Amino acid sequence: MASDAPRTLTVDEKFELITANTQETIRPDIIRNVLAVRPLEIFWGTATTGRPHAAYFVLLADLHGFLDADKAPEATLEARPHYYERTIGALLRAVGVDLDNLQFVRGSSYQLTPAFSRDLLQLSKRVSVHDAVKASSDIVKSTGDPVMADGIYPMMQLLDEEYLGVDAEFGGIDQRKTFALANDTMTKAMGFRTRAHLMNPMVPGLSGGKMSSSDPKSKVDLLDEPATIQKKIAKAFCAPGKVEGNGILAFIQHVLLPYSQLESPDGKTTMSVVLKDQIEPTVFRSFSEISAAYEADQLTPQIAKKVVTDGLSKLTTSIRSMFDADVEWQRIAAEAYCQPAMPSKSTARCTPKELSKE
Repeated sequence: MASDAPRTLTVDEKFELITANTQETIRPDIIRNVLAVRPLEIFWGTATTGRPHAAYFVLLADLHGFLDADKAPEATLEARPHYYERTIGALLRAVGVDLDNLQFVRGSSYQLTPAFSRDLLQLSKRVSVHDAVKASSDIVKSTGDPVMADGIYPMMQLLDEEYLGVDAEFGGIDQRKTFALANDTMTKAMGFRTRAHLMNPMVPGLSGGKMSSSDPKSKVDLLDEPATIQKKIAKAFCAPGKVEGNGILAFIQHVLLPYSQLESPDGKTTMSVVLKDQIEPTVFRSFSEISAAYEADQLTPQIAKKVVTDGLSKLTTSIRSMFDADVEWQRIAAEAYCQPAMPSKSTARCTPKELSKE
């Protein structure tokens, strides 16, 4: 009698799933060695600065957000991690992720302990100022000459890997200099084990350049209403025939195509689009096919923008519904991102409509 138990994946199959859609992996051998004996333990650290956008063990790096050019003022340190936890959890549920094996950890829960402070001081004696500031140069937004916080920021991130006890860290390709410093430093300087690092490509912003949660013009907020999404996408830069640096096509590649794969019964990428001068939809199975259609002007900027508008509106519907039904989440959002009208009115609150303007 045939068994209904799911087939056990091989190490190679697990590795391919873990590294799918990433741009680079440092020390893939570490990942393979762990997978041969047990599940991989990995963390994704996100500084609690601007509101999470549609391109995003989760470490809620509240102190990192405070260090990064004060993008997370001290008054918001308590509320923003709670907002991130609810928003990221809702986003993962929207794409069908089981959260049973996911844990949210606030960086300040261990980064203010005597042991962490001692290790940070030890590390500061072994990493040059040049290397520390260089490691954060693509992450921290300096407004002038580098400050001490710019160097402390990556060193704390290096220690996060040890204090969370993980096998690997995941982040954007803009974290590469920090990950390279960790790979070169942690075992040699501190005697800690070396971790693997996985990096995803950075999604270009709607106005060009990097998409940033701290720049409302560059992103689609996960709580944006469909009309707001349509307005933002309509204004987005989308040069005809140009694929590289195109934020609209990047949304299709890194958000909508993987989402279609998760929704598909057979786990394969599928996207149906009615092209220019066509009546019946064309079915795309890969981004290379979409790129070729865009370069040939069969997939026009107007059509591509409609695809992204419809896809993001659908993807974020359940997130908005969860937010609208959660009074506590609304209260947290108001505390985390609404600035009071007058300095003395610290109890000011925002309505959900005002929150979307943040």
